[in-house]
Amino acid sequence: MASMTPECIWDVGAHLGEGALWHAATRSVWFVDIKGRRIHRCAADGSERRSWEAPGQPGFVVPASGGAMVCALEDGLYRFDDAGGEFAPLRKVEDDVPGNRFNDGHVDVGGNLWFGSMDDGQLAPSGALYRLGRDGVLSRADAGYIITNGPAISPDGQTLYHTDTPLRRVYAFELREDGSLAGKRVFLQLPEGSRPDGMAVDREGHLWIALFGAGRIERYTAAGRLVGSVGFPCTNITKLAFGGADLRTAYVTTAWKGLTPAQRREQPLAGGLFAFRIDTPGLPHTVLALP
Repeated sequence: MASMTPECIWDVGAHLGEGALWHAATRSVWFVDIKGRRIHRCAADGSERRSWEAPGQPGFVVPASGGAMVCALEDGLYRFDDAGGEFAPLRKVEDDVPGNRFNDGHVDVGGNLWFGSMDDGQLAPSGALYRLGRDGVLSRADAGYIITNGPAISPDGQTLYHTDTPLRRVYAFELREDGSLAGKRVFLQLPEGSRPDGMAVDREGHLWIALFGAGRIERYTAAGRLVGSVGFPCTNITKLAFGGADLRTAYVTTAWKGLTPAQRREQPLAGGLFAFRIDTPGLPHTVLALP
């Protein structure tokens, strides 16, 4: 399944790297450092690096219509101008829940944004899964999460996967044509030591799951059967995105959050951005449709 060992293409040292994204229009990789409060961008090979400070904890960043970028800070969604490094409020979300922040997002083929909130203390089930439709309507699709992660959608657009990391549980939903969810079920219950984090789906419908604390990414069929694994030289793997001209390069964010000083010395590349080649192409990233 993987044709090369993961290579660190940017030893950025992210405290909590997240939200790997391939931006096809600029042939660049975007990602965030949530706890470091920074947004990062680089070329496909890790060169041409740029970083911006954020006024809060950025959960994710996605491309939007009109050439804009949109990110989530603790109190909602913001437009991000990479030319000036400025953040402009777009939509307040959970600004009345000061203990929560946002964590991970995904734009479906219709241009709708799916994103989750979570308890920043990682204890209370105060997180929720939201959908911002291309019509501007914001809806809460599900709730009761401690740490939301994912989301990812099957190639046929009929299944949405979402994760509660501390419970080591990946859920699957029926995604209806009107954007609503139904039929929530446990797709995977992973063993102790395997905390599912960010995910991505390839063209064959296989789900790739980054495992925080386990030092690897696992690949599962749509039936939930494990068919491959890619190991890393650090333990906290947070998110992957398929990119490159052929969508056969996996870009992966990692973190040093939670590591002891001794573990950080043993894992000098923790927090770096990695890349490796795969056999099956991923799915293209979609632009968020702003009304």
